[in-house]
Amino acid sequence: MPRLRAELQQNLFKVGFVVALLVVGGLFVWLLTSLLANATMKAAGQPGSPAGQVSPATPPATPRPSLPLKGVSPLDFRVGDCFKDFDPSATGATVVDCASAHSAQLVAAHRYAAEDSFPGSTAMKAKAREVCQTASLTSKSNAYVLEYRLAYPSSDSWRQGDRRVDCYVTADAGNIIKASLLP
Repeated sequence: MPRLRAELQQNLFKVGFVVALLVVGGLFVWLLTSLLANATMKAAGQPGSPAGQVSPATPPATPRPSLPLKGVSPLDFRVGDCFKDFDPSATGATVVDCASAHSAQLVAAHRYAAEDSFPGSTAMKAKAREVCQTASLTSKSNAYVLEYRLAYPSSDSWRQGDRRVDCYVTADAGNIIKASLLP
């Protein structure tokens, strides 16, 4: 009987050791995956790909005349534009001077070439994330709680000529941003 008990304890020890080893191995894989994903996201921040071009994260050279402009189509947004009461699902937005209160700013964009074929929604989302990684924000952005918002063509809008992937920063608290967040 003592021999059976010793064998049982030894088997339980082995099972416990294997379980602990699997847990440690799982944590190691998770850590490695996290580090690689972070490195990949940083590498994705390197400038553009041959399939198109990333707009520089600076406001356009010619400012928009007579701001605010209401009902501006997303297809006419420019990198650096600031938006009051921004709704990413709306078909138009109010572009305002970045020194006035606003809730969002277009901080980066990528335009695919007209002859490119639709890469699929998964690839479009990945490109939008990459575009956001290229956006360089000023230290003024640290004063706000911001989120990145992605916008990219659907297969239907692609057929209609939409080739632009956009990255916005938004403040869910409303029109609280009072500066351009781009250098």
